[in-house]
Amino acid sequence: MRITKFTHACLRLEGDGVLVADPGAFSERSALTGADAVLITHEHFDHLDPDALADALARRPGLRIYAHPDVLPKLTAFADVVTAVEPGAEFEAAGFRIRAYGGQHAVIHPELPRIANLGFLISDGAGSVYTPGDSFTVPEESVDTLFVPLNAPWMKLSEAIDFVRAVRPGRAYALHDSLLTETGASISNGHLERFGGTKYAQLAPGTTVS
Repeated sequence: MRITKFTHACLRLEGDGVLVADPGAFSERSALTGADAVLITHEHFDHLDPDALADALARRPGLRIYAHPDVLPKLTAFADVVTAVEPGAEFEAAGFRIRAYGGQHAVIHPELPRIANLGFLISDGAGSVYTPGDSFTVPEESVDTLFVPLNAPWMKLSEAIDFVRAVRPGRAYALHDSLLTETGASISNGHLERFGGTKYAQLAPGTTVS
């Protein structure tokens, strides 16, 4: 499995097929080039860009999209290629085995209604990757590679550290990281490196690991 981190929350996984998670408005549209399937964790614009999906489908009509039922109203233009996914569902897409976790976005503020959010555990038989969307939902299965949110209006750094410790992955990389300045990121990264309990790094956009 080859994993490429794009700007902010977007991941591209390549194995027998190409799977893209959360190609949002902050992400490079090139992440979707040749994609067979797309996972959407929730409806926020930094995770879901309908215009980018439309462009990708125009180039590759066989593309399939998977999202929580509550996100489907944002995807009516693509109804023929969208599959609704409930928490706990297991399915295959682009040659990967996927299990959906969670169900709700983390609390931003009590006065803001919570929306649906799914974390996705993605496996290819040789390894696994977990992307949680905007949540700290801990999967029941072991995780080889964890993408941990680094900064957001709904979180504090201690929660990210506790999340890494709870998941206990083989390694962890930063996710949801474009809202921080370089100075702020260096401080948060230092704490995660020291206290997360596993190998950790923030990847520059376009970096590929395997």
